[in-house]
Amino acid sequence: MDSWVWWLLGAVVFCVPLVATALPEFGMFAVGAAVAAAVAGLGAGAVWQFAGFLVVSVALLAVVRPLAYRRLNRGPQVRMGIEALVGARAVVQERVDGLDGRIKLNGEIWSARALHPDRVYEPGQQVDVIEIQGATALVD
Repeated sequence: MDSWVWWLLGAVVFCVPLVATALPEFGMFAVGAAVAAAVAGLGAGAVWQFAGFLVVSVALLAVVRPLAYRRLNRGPQVRMGIEALVGARAVVQERVDGLDGRIKLNGEIWSARALHPDRVYEPGQQVDVIEIQGATALVD
């Protein structure tokens, strides 16, 4: 059997754990084996075939893998939970000062405190949520 067939068989063998484990490294080795099959199909010797396999596999591991993992580990772009409340507008329900007060935030009544203790917000005023500390919103 020609060597290019063995390389293609190797590429298929690398695809099996890629599908079973979803580890992209096996796909990179499969691409390297496919390149080696192409090199063998052009009539190059075994040294060039292995060199093609190694160069392509290592290049994919060195370049593509870090980019892929960085993109996967970036995290969600949508803010959820308490993070989504920071920066939201709220309406004062009960007088808010440096000690306490009540605001309506996203349809719910929250306890609130003024970010700056000397400021006072009266009912009906709109405020911005600066931070959430426990179950209390700091507003400005």
